[in-house]
Amino acid sequence: MTPSISTNKSVHDLPTPEPESPVRSRKPYKFSTLCATVENPNLKDQYRASSVPIYQTATFKGVAGEYDYTRSGNPTRSHLEHHLAKIYSASHAFTVSSGMAALDIITRLVKPNSSIIAGDDLYGGTDRLLKYLRNNNGVTVHHIDTTKPSTILPYLTPEVSMVLLESPTNPLLRIVDLAKISAQVKERAPEAVVVVDNTMMSPYLQRPLEHGADIVYDSATKYLSGHHDLMAGVIVCNRDDLAKHMAFTINSVGNGLSPFDSFLLLRGVKTLAIRMDRQQVTARLVAEMLHGFGFNVFYPGLDSHPDRDIHERISDGAGAVLSFTTGDKSLSEKIVAATRLWGISVSFGCVNSLISIPCAMSHASIDPAIRAARGLPEDLIRLCVGIEDSGDLMDDLEHALFEAGAIELSTSTEQRYVRAKPRTMDPISRAVEKLAEDLSSNGNKRPKENREWLVSAPGKVILFGEHAVVHGVTALAASVDLRCYALTTPRHDGRLSVHFIDIDDFKFEWKLEDLPWDLTNGVTPGDLHGDTLDQALVDGILKRSIPDTVSSKAKNASLAFLYLYMMLTHEGERPSFNLSARSTLPIGAGLGSSASFSVCIATALLLLHQRISIPPLPEPSRDPGARSSTDPGHIHVSHQGRKAIPPDVAEEVNRWAFVSEKVLHGTPSGVDNSVSAFGGALAYTKSGFAGKKGGMEPIQGFKSLKFLLTDSKVPRDTKALVAGVAARKAEDPETIDAILGAIQGISNEARRALADPELERTDLLAALSALIDENHAHLANIGVSHPSLEAIRAKTASEPHKLSTKLTGAGGGGCAVTLLPDHLEQANLDKLVSSLEEDGYATYLTSVGGSGLGILSPYNRDSESHLDDGPVTPPETPALGGSPGTGDGVGLYRSHRAVFGRKSPAELVEWMESRGRWLYA
Repeated sequence: MTPSISTNKSVHDLPTPEPESPVRSRKPYKFSTLCATVENPNLKDQYRASSVPIYQTATFKGVAGEYDYTRSGNPTRSHLEHHLAKIYSASHAFTVSSGMAALDIITRLVKPNSSIIAGDDLYGGTDRLLKYLRNNNGVTVHHIDTTKPSTILPYLTPEVSMVLLESPTNPLLRIVDLAKISAQVKERAPEAVVVVDNTMMSPYLQRPLEHGADIVYDSATKYLSGHHDLMAGVIVCNRDDLAKHMAFTINSVGNGLSPFDSFLLLRGVKTLAIRMDRQQVTARLVAEMLHGFGFNVFYPGLDSHPDRDIHERISDGAGAVLSFTTGDKSLSEKIVAATRLWGISVSFGCVNSLISIPCAMSHASIDPAIRAARGLPEDLIRLCVGIEDSGDLMDDLEHALFEAGAIELSTSTEQRYVRAKPRTMDPISRAVEKLAEDLSSNGNKRPKENREWLVSAPGKVILFGEHAVVHGVTALAASVDLRCYALTTPRHDGRLSVHFIDIDDFKFEWKLEDLPWDLTNGVTPGDLHGDTLDQALVDGILKRSIPDTVSSKAKNASLAFLYLYMMLTHEGERPSFNLSARSTLPIGAGLGSSASFSVCIATALLLLHQRISIPPLPEPSRDPGARSSTDPGHIHVSHQGRKAIPPDVAEEVNRWAFVSEKVLHGTPSGVDNSVSAFGGALAYTKSGFAGKKGGMEPIQGFKSLKFLLTDSKVPRDTKALVAGVAARKAEDPETIDAILGAIQGISNEARRALADPELERTDLLAALSALIDENHAHLANIGVSHPSLEAIRAKTASEPHKLSTKLTGAGGGGCAVTLLPDHLEQANLDKLVSSLEEDGYATYLTSVGGSGLGILSPYNRDSESHLDDGPVTPPETPALGGSPGTGDGVGLYRSHRAVFGRKSPAELVEWMESRGRWLYA
C-alpha cells in the first residue's frame, strides 16, 4: 500500500482571532479550549443552535445531497468526527460503535498470510481479536515485549503488515517508545502500518500521530465520553489511502456511531481536559500513598517508574490509571471487595473511580499460561481514578486496605499506617505479635546458634512432560543422587557473608545494619508468604545491597539468599553467619540446580532463624530388664537416617524454597523445589486448567532407575523457550494441543508403569525406553530441542548401545538423560562416556528416586571420630584471619569450612558422608 499523506489540515483547525494590533498577535488556543469549542465551518445549523443537534433520522430526502442514509453519514456524526480530528491533530476521523469495532475495522487492512507484531501486555479484548485473526484468517501474530525497541527488529520482515502498540500498556503501565519504534518500522518495513491504541491517554495527554504512528484508535467509551453512558470507538489518521479503505469498510458493515451516541460523545469530549486534570492529580496522590506503604506500584507519574523519561517525552501527563500488587491474590480480592467509593468494573475512564483485578476480569480471557509467560501478576489490582474528592477516595482505599489486612497501624508518629505482614491481621494475631515484640524487647532473646549446620538437597530430572506442564499436562519428575550442599558457620559479629564456590568463587559480606530493613515486612512463624514477592524489598536489595558489578548469576543467588533471610527474621533477632554453597550438579543444565540451591538456603535459614527443628534422638535399643525387672526392653530399628525429617519440616522448607525459586525465575512451576525437598518421584499438574485437578502427588512404589546425564554445556534462556511454546500454541492451537494431548498420554502410561508393583523390571525398562523416544520426538516438534541434544541422542542410540535419550528441563541445550538398562555392560558404558566426553560434553552417572533434603545430625558433633576438623567453638568476634569484604571473618578456629571449599566434587560426596549421620526427608 503506497502511503498518501494529506497535508491540508486547515479544514479541521479552529480559527483563532485576528491580531489585535500589528505588533501583538493572539496565541493559538490551548487544548482545553479546543475541546470545549465545537465549530465546523462546513456544517452550519440553520437555526444556529449552540449545541449540535441530534439528527435522529435513518434517511435523508433528495438526490445527490451530502447525506442520504445514516449508515453512510449523518450530520451529528460529521460534527463529532470533525471535532475529534481537530483535537487529535489528524486529517481524518471516524467514529464507530465501540473500541473493539474500531480495531476490527483497522485489522481488516491486514491481508491473509501476512503478520502482525503486537505487544505482550494488551487489553484482553485485543488479544481475543488477534487470536481470531490467527485462527481464521491465516495471520501470524508475534507477541513481543514492545517496551524494548530492539526486540522488534528481528520481526520487521516484508511479511509484516501491521505493528500494534499501546503505551502505557494495560494493565502494567509499561511504556513503549512510540516515536522510536515508528521510526524503526518506517526504515525497515515501510509497507507496515503502525497502529496505536491510545485509550489509556486520550488525545489530551498523548497524540501518537505526532510521533510517527499511521493510525490511532481510542475506546471512546472511556475518557472521551467520561461517563460510561455510551459505547463508541474512534479512529484517526493522516493518510488518505488508509482513510479511504476504512471509510469503505465502515459504510459496508454499517457500524458507524449512531446519531444519539454521537451527540452524547460530543458532549463528553467538551469536558475531557478538565476531567483529566482532576483525575491525574488524584491518581498521583493515590500512587504516592500506595508506594509509601511499600506496595509495588505501576504508574508513570512516580519517580520510581523505570521508563518515566520516555513517557514524559511522548506524553503530556501520567494519566489516571495505576496498578499495584499486594503479594497475595486472596488479599487483593479482599481489598477490592472492601472498597465503597471504588466501583468494581472492568472498564476505566469514567468520572466515577473504578477498581478491578485484571486477571479475574478484563484479562481473564487470556490463557493462564500465557498470562504467566507474559509476567502478568495474578494479584494485580488496577485503579481507575475518577473526579471524586481526592481525600474521600484515598480514605476509602485506606480503609479497604486496613480492613483486608494489607496495612496496619504504625507505631511511628510520622505515618498512620504501614504495610502489614502478608496475612490477615485479626485482633488475636495482632495481640500475639505484640506479645512477641514485648518479650523480645524485654531481653528474652533466642539463644545464639553456635553450631555449624551442613545441609544438602538433590537435583531432579523431569522424566516426562517438559514444557507441556505449563499448559496443564502432567509432568513426572524424580530426584537424582547429585546434590547441592551448604554449610553455615556462625560469626556473631553483626555481619552476614556468602561464598558461592560454583559461581566464579563468589564471596561477599554485608553489615546487617546496612540491609534495607525499612522495606521489610517479614513473615512471622506460623504465617505464610504471599503468592507474589514483595517487590519493594526485591528492588531495595538490588539497589542498596548488591553492587551492579556483580555477575548476574551471583546477583540472583545473593538476592534469593538476602530476600529469604530478611523475610524470615522475627523477634528482632538477626543471626550473623557465613553460608558457603557448592554443588555436584552441573549448573544450569536443566537438572534443578537452582532448586537444590533454594532448598539448601531455605533449610539453612530456617534452622538459623530457629523456625524449624529436627526431631530428638530416638530411644536406643536396650536389653530386657535393663531398667527394671518388668522392663521388656526396646529395639531401635535404624533406617540410616531415611525419613528422619518429619513431613511438616519438609513442607515448611519447600514453601520457602518455592519463594526462592520465584526470586530466581519469576513464575516457577514448583516441581523442581518439591522434588528437591521431598525426594522420590512425583506427578505434577498445574492448577487453573478446566477439568483437571492441580497439585502434586507422589508416585508410590517408584523403582530406582539408572541414568546417564549428559550436559551439552549449551546455555539456554528458559523464559524465552517457555514463551516460545506459548506463542506457538497461540498461533497454531490445533497442532500444539494435539502434541500436548499426546504428551499427556505418555505421562499417564509412564505413571501407571512406574507405580505397578507387578510389572516385570525388563518390561518396565522397555516401556520407559519407548516412551522416552516418543516424548522427545514431541518436544522436538514444538521446537525446544537443540542440535547438541540431537547429537547426544544419535550417539547413545547407535550400535552397540541402542539407548533411549531425551532432553530434560527447558531444552534448547542444557542436559540430556539416557536410560541405562540393568544388563548394560560396563565396558560399553565406559566407551559411550569416553566418546561423549571427547565431543566436549560432561557426563554424570546417577540414579533417580532417592531421598530429599538432608541435614547432618548435630547430635554426634561431640564425637571426634566423625570430625577430623575438631569441634566448633567460634569466638564472639572475628579473630585474626578475618578480613571485611571477603566473607572470611569467621576467625581462626577449627571448622568444616576450610575443608568444604577445597574438596573436589568427587571427594566432596565421600567427605560429606563421613561427617556423621545424615537425616533425610
